[in-house]
Amino acid sequence: MSNIREIFENKEWRFWDQSISGRARSALESFAADDMLCELVGKGMSFPTIRTWVHENTVVLGIQDHRLPHIEAGREVLNQHGYQSIVRNSGGLAVVLDSGVLNISLVVSEKNKAIDINAGYDIMVEFVRNLFPQIAKRIQAYEIVGSYCPGSYDLSVNGKKFAGISQRRLRHGIAVQVYLCIEGSGAERAAYIREFYEKALQGEQTKFIYPDIMPDVMRSVSEIMGQSVTVQDTVFNAQRLMNDMMQNVQRTSLQPSETDLYLYYLTRIVERNKKYLG
Repeated sequence: MSNIREIFENKEWRFWDQSISGRARSALESFAADDMLCELVGKGMSFPTIRTWVHENTVVLGIQDHRLPHIEAGREVLNQHGYQSIVRNSGGLAVVLDSGVLNISLVVSEKNKAIDINAGYDIMVEFVRNLFPQIAKRIQAYEIVGSYCPGSYDLSVNGKKFAGISQRRLRHGIAVQVYLCIEGSGAERAAYIREFYEKALQGEQTKFIYPDIMPDVMRSVSEIMGQSVTVQDTVFNAQRLMNDMMQNVQRTSLQPSETDLYLYYLTRIVERNKKYLG
C-alpha cells in the first residue's frame, strides 16, 4: 500500500493555494480546477499537486441529491440560510462549505504505478494526521452514522466527525479531496443539511436511502481540540509539511498554458449543473 512518505519524499510538487483568492468564486471553479489537474498530472505535464481552497456559504450536492423529489424546496431552505447550492462531479452527498471549512485536493498520477482506491484514501488520512499532530493518534477513519455525506473514510475523534474524503479519477490522474471543518460549529452546519433533506424529501419514500442527519455527531477541529484553530493556520501547516517532506515545492497558480483546459472543464461542469438544477 502506498503511504505518504513514499508519495512525498524526494519528489517535486506543486502547491496552489486558493484559500483566500478563491473564496468569492463559485465552487464549480474548484471542481473544474481539479479535473484540469487530474489530466495534466496524469499525463505527466504537471507536478503532483496539493491545492487548498475555500468557498463562501455553498452547499455542494452529490449526484444523488439532485434526484430528491422536492429538491427545489430543499434548495430554497438553504438559500434562506444564505447558502447557494451546486452539484459536484465526484461522489458523495451534500456537504457544507464556508469560510471555516478548508478543502484540500491532493492530485497524483497513476500512469506509471497504479494506486488503488483505498490507498488513495489512506494517503489523505495520513496527511490529515500530520496536519494535526496534537490529535493524530485519536483520529479514526470509519463511517459516522448520522453525519452528512457519510462514508467509510469519515474522519473523527471520539465518534465526532470533522472531515470527509472523496476521490475523482480522470485520465490517469487521481484527485483525493478532503473537506475539513476547522472553525465554528460542526453541529450547526449539520442542522442546515438536516433541514435541507427534510424539505427535499417531505416524508416521501425513495429508492436511494438518504442520511438521517444527527447534528450532534459533527464537530469542527477547533471544537475537538478545545482551542481556536483557523483555516489559515492549517494552510500554513500544510505548507510546512510539504517543505519538510518534499525535495522541491513550486508555488504556482493557474498558468496561461493551462487556461484553455481549465475553461473546457469549467464549461462542462457549469452545463452539467444547468442540466441537474435548471
